[in-house]
This record gives sequence, structure tokens and C-alpha cells, in this order.
Amino acid sequence: MSVILKAENISKQYRLGTVGTGTLSHDLNRWWHQIRGKEDPYLKVGAVNDRSAKASEDYVWALRDINFEVKPGEVLGIIGKNGAGKSTLLKLLSRITAPTTGSIKTRGRIASLLEVGTGFHPELTGRENIFLNGAILGMTKTEIRSKIDEIIAFSGCEMYIDTPVKRYSSGMRVRLGFAVAAHLEPEILVVDEVLAVGDAEFQKKAIGKMQDLSTGEGRTVLFVSHNMGSIKQLCTKSLVLENGFANFIGDVNEGINIYLGKKNKKKEKKLADRNDRKGKKSFKFTQISCVDNKKQLVKSLLSGEQYVFNINYQNKTKLYAVAIRLLFVDNKGVVRFLCNNKFSSSEVTFDRKESGVIKCVIPKFPLPNGNYSIHLTCFSSEGIEDDIENVFNFEVIGGDFFNTGKEQVSKDGVLVNNDFLFD
Repeated sequence: MSVILKAENISKQYRLGTVGTGTLSHDLNRWWHQIRGKEDPYLKVGAVNDRSAKASEDYVWALRDINFEVKPGEVLGIIGKNGAGKSTLLKLLSRITAPTTGSIKTRGRIASLLEVGTGFHPELTGRENIFLNGAILGMTKTEIRSKIDEIIAFSGCEMYIDTPVKRYSSGMRVRLGFAVAAHLEPEILVVDEVLAVGDAEFQKKAIGKMQDLSTGEGRTVLFVSHNMGSIKQLCTKSLVLENGFANFIGDVNEGINIYLGKKNKKKEKKLADRNDRKGKKSFKFTQISCVDNKKQLVKSLLSGEQYVFNINYQNKTKLYAVAIRLLFVDNKGVVRFLCNNKFSSSEVTFDRKESGVIKCVIPKFPLPNGNYSIHLTCFSSEGIEDDIENVFNFEVIGGDFFNTGKEQVSKDGVLVNNDFLFD
């Protein structure tokens, strides 16, 4: 399959401060090097794009040596932290600004939705802006007229379509902007995280439209979002940016794992030496860890995914009717979720001088975005054997529990019981 977009060694350099891209002395210096056939001297300098570090140079590389290619029908998800260079990359691909080095080759028309109201004239009405955007994309009035009813219906702004855009809310501008960009038949659709401004209903509709464009019409979509559920549902390929560099390009799940820090396989801290626990001390939790469906250690989770919590223990006496309870507690101390083998499994007996691993399998992790900790308790027929708080701290970043492309935002917890497996 032919390539519709190819980026080769593209970099973008900016000058820090309030002066813009350079000074007269720097421009003269560049000219002097150019007429002598030498390289631009300022390409050899420049700090790494790390927004948390103190500036030590006049120039910074917002992007550095980015290489990738996209084929027709592919959806490339571009992910990374704030300031990683995502929006800069989209501006380069949309030809809003030029790369400092490297080249970008594209085939066909590019429609971009990078900021709220991109390409709109505030004094013109919504209807007039549709024709303006179509003309910019090189379409005739006849072509635009054939699509305008569909665009207006999709945007949901029919009542205000003949009102100047300057009176639209930010959500209405996003709706109309996306409707125009998606329906005027671009070969490449570039969408920044502006969809976060729209309501949940429109986000679902927009993601469905992008899926139709890629799978049904074979068009290419470049999509930036911090919603990992949307990235996973929509994209066929991922590009992870970190401090202006391409950290990874390839499989979507692997890209999400890298972004969420799942490659960081740090050993979990053992619990055996903690003395802030209650119980008879004959049974003791010694370690807890969480793995995803690829058996990788994780501390950043996605709602709706399967996870297994492995709990190591040591036991000195025979225990009957053993129940293991995990309380998932939010950062306000509220229990949001409960697992207990007593509700779904038969009674379990632990032999004397036994050690092993308890596996708590959660097929679809239900919690919404936030920071959580686990409170572990072991009960037996004799009462509480071991009870300890804050044994495992983790965060939930994104996810798509309901397979709708929308993240959970509810603040109310739900108690759910899941099965345990005893090794």
C-alpha cells in the first residue's frame, strides 16, 4: 500500500523569550554562514524540550528528528504529556508552520482542527464559514452545497447556523469545525485534543465519524488525545512523544503502555517488615503487585482492562474458612470498590507453615480516573489474621469501560465482587 504521509527527520527549533524566532545579529550570522556554504550555526545548539527544567540556552528543540509514515486508511494516535510536542507536530503536518530541518511529503488535501474555531472568521455566520473552509480546501461551491445539509445536521447547530460564529460557545465552534473538517472529503484529517471541549454525546459521534472515514472511505486520520480509551478504540497505530523525541511508533497497546509507564518494571516494596498492621501475626501479607494481560508489572491502570493482583503471604498455623478482602480506597479515604473471595468461592483452608500467592483477577477494572490505594485484610474462622492499609498505591489514567470511547467521570464508587484464584 502506498504512503500518503511521510515525515523524514523533521525538527522544529524555537527561540526562548519574547523576541520571537531570532534577532538581527542572529539573522546576519545565519546569512554569513549561508553565503559561505556552511551550516546554520544555530542548528548545533538548543536545549531539549523539557518544560520542567530551567532554561539554560536561548534556543529549544520543540521536536527533534521525527520519522514516520502513514498509509491510507490508517489512524495514527499521537500521545504524550503536555509540552511533549504533539501540537507542534500537527502544525508542521498541517503546514501552518515549517520545520526547521527535514521534510514532510503528503498526497491529497489536509483538513485540520487544531484549536477551537480553527479557520473560522468570527464575523461570518456558520453557513458562510462552511463555504470559506471548503474554498480553502479547494472545493467548488457545488461540492460544498451538496454537503452543507449533512454538515449542519452533524454539528447540531442548525438553530444558529446563520448567526456570526463569534457568538458561538466553544463547544458549538468545535462541533461546527469538526463537522466541516470531516465532511469536506479531505484525504488526511488532523484532529487535536479539541474534542475534549465537546460534550460526551458529540465525542462519541465524532469518534464514530472518524472510524467511518478510515475504515469505510479509506481516509487517513491523525488524532491527538489524552483519552487512552479513545486512542485504543479508534487508532490503528501510535506515536509516543517525549520531550520532543519520538519515543515509540507502532502497536497501539504497546504505545499506551509506554505512555503510562508500564515498561518500568520496578520491584514492589515488600510488606513483611511493616509493623503498622493488626491481627494474630501467624499469617502475614509479604508483597503485592499488579500485572496486565501481558503479565507486565503496572502501577498505571486503564478502566475496562483486565488486571491481576498477586498477593504473596506467609502462614505459620492452619487456618479455616479463609477470606481475603481488597478494599480499593480513593485519595479521600472513601472505599470505591471491594473484592472478597468469600462471595464467589468455596471456603479455603491454609495449611501450617505454608506460603504462596493469592491471585485476584479483575476481568474489567471498574474505577474511573484518579489515585487509589489498597487496604488488605485476611479473615479466618478465628477472626482477623492480618490487616494493613496502603499496601499498594496506583493511578487510573483513562480507559473505556463501556466500549463507547468515553471515560468514566462519575465520583460515586461501585462495590463489585470478583473471583480469586489460589496457587
